[in-house]
Amino acid sequence: MISLSAHLVRLKIKVSNLKIRVLALYLLPLLLVAKVHYAKVEPYDSVTISSSVSGLVVDANLSYEGMVVKNSRVVHIDDKIDIDSLEDTQKSISIIEDMISINTDIAKTLSQSLQRQKGYYDRISKLSTASKTQKDNAFVAYSGAKTQYLSIKEKILSLKKQLLDLKLQQAKLQDSIDKKSIILKDKYLYKLLVRKGDFVTPAKPIAIVDDISKAKLVLYLDNDELQGIKNKSIYIDDKKSDYKIAKIWDISDEKFISSYKVEIYIDTPKDRFSKLVKVEFK
Repeated sequence: MISLSAHLVRLKIKVSNLKIRVLALYLLPLLLVAKVHYAKVEPYDSVTISSSVSGLVVDANLSYEGMVVKNSRVVHIDDKIDIDSLEDTQKSISIIEDMISINTDIAKTLSQSLQRQKGYYDRISKLSTASKTQKDNAFVAYSGAKTQYLSIKEKILSLKKQLLDLKLQQAKLQDSIDKKSIILKDKYLYKLLVRKGDFVTPAKPIAIVDDISKAKLVLYLDNDELQGIKNKSIYIDDKKSDYKIAKIWDISDEKFISSYKVEIYIDTPKDRFSKLVKVEFK
C-alpha cells in the first residue's frame, strides 16, 4: 500500500511538470518574437554638403527641396570676380603662347646664323694666311651669334615658366568657380541649409542630400542571432526575398551595447521611404 507521503511527492512532481509546460507555452511566442525585427527603409546614403569656398549666396533654389534633382544647380555662390579673372588669365595665356611661338621662330633663325658663324670661325682660325684681325673678327661674330641664341632660349624658358604659372592660376580659378555652383545629378535634395543673401565660409553646411538609387535596412542583432546568418534567407513582411546582408559590424554598437549593426541593401521603394518593414532570418 502506497503511503500518503509518496502520493504527495507524485502530486508535487505533476504540478511542477504542469508549471514548466505552462511557462514554456508563455515563453515560446516570446522566443519567436525575439527573432522578428522591424527596420525603417532608409536612403542608401545621406550626406551633408559643405562649402569649400567663401562668398555670398546669390541663389538658393528652395523649389528643389523634397525632389530628385536630375541635373540642376541648387545653390549659387557669387563667382563674378573669379569669372572676370579667368577671362583675363585666358587672354594672357593666349598672348604668352603667341610670344613663345614667335621667339621659337627667332631661335631657329639665330640657330642657323650661329652654325654659319661657327663654321666660318672654325675655317678661318685654321688658315695660316688669315690675319689675326680676321680671326678676331670671326670669333667676335661667332660669340655674338651664340650670345643672341642663348639669350632668346632663356627668354623662351622664362615665357614657358610664365605660361605654367598662368595655367595654374587658370585651374585654381576654374576650380573656385566650379565649387561655387552646387549642382546635383540624380540626387534627392532633402533640405537646403542656406538662403539667398547668406555669406558662407569653408566647412559651412549647405545642403542635406540623399542617394535614393537604392535603399537600406539597418538592424541591430544579438551575437547569437549572427551565427550562420549569412546562410539564411531574408524575409521582408513575411515574403522571402533575394536580398543578402551587405555589412556586419564586428564591434558592438555604442548605443545598443549588446547588439551588432547589420545593413541590408534593397531596391528603392515604389511608394515612400521611412516606412517600417518586418524582417526575419530563416
